[in-house]
Amino acid sequence: MTEPRGIDHLVLPVHDLDAAGAHYAALGFQVGARNRHPWGTENRIVQFPGAFLELIALGEDLRRAPATIDPAAPRFLGFIRDFLAGRGEGFAMLVLESRDAAADRAAFAAAGIDGGEPFFFERTAERPDGTRVRVAFSLAFAQSPAIPAAGFFVCQQHEPQNFWNPAFQQHPNGAAGLGGVVMLTEDARGPLGFLEAFSGAPPICVGARNIAIATPRGTLEAMTPACFRDVTGLDPGPGATPRLVAFKVQAPVEAMAARLEAAAIPHVRHRKHLAVAAADNFGAALVIEEPRAR
Repeated sequence: MTEPRGIDHLVLPVHDLDAAGAHYAALGFQVGARNRHPWGTENRIVQFPGAFLELIALGEDLRRAPATIDPAAPRFLGFIRDFLAGRGEGFAMLVLESRDAAADRAAFAAAGIDGGEPFFFERTAERPDGTRVRVAFSLAFAQSPAIPAAGFFVCQQHEPQNFWNPAFQQHPNGAAGLGGVVMLTEDARGPLGFLEAFSGAPPICVGARNIAIATPRGTLEAMTPACFRDVTGLDPGPGATPRLVAFKVQAPVEAMAARLEAAAIPHVRHRKHLAVAAADNFGAALVIEEPRAR
């Protein structure tokens, strides 16, 4: 039986990587240095224990000639390019953890959600002391024809000791980790079968307005626009559905409220959480919840 897969990272395309990094730093996150992929994208990472946010942008060469993509590049490069050109900035892809990308690919094929051959790549990363180390990953893709506006894959880390670093996980805002993600959909039950097969976890809630799946690291939710508005206090805004619309971070709410005020970042206080609209957070809505008791 497949072990449930927790959230590994969220792919958040932006046009201006430095501006996005400065914004997330103003939110109180420690934002990593710029990295460059061999196929031309660049990223900056916000790391938590076992999960991270990936702010990603097209490098200069791809911006000058966006139609020119190396045939050896991963398929998702075209997805990110088209996402930025069409929808704009936002939450493009959900990535779950993998212990064995080849086995996960086989499980996806058996479930009818296979997205194609796994992809391997490696790059050099820099530790806080300046030491250069190797990081390497194997990706296995999943897809649903009913969810064309979002991408999905799992990520197997081959050098986890070189990637995860407690020093990168200490944030001035006290953030403790990712709490989950939200998909916006007109039919809450529509994505359920795909999300179950993708995560390997059963639902904990199935309703007419929302569904939820608890993974080992974060909750996957699908909500109708009305439910999203009621639960988050935010207008979901225009755009095709289903689509990935928001993510949740666990951080001290009162301290975060003061930080948002000081940084003049628009937000709402709703129920017990804070929320920043997609328009004020580079296209991806942010919900800030109190850290959960361990």
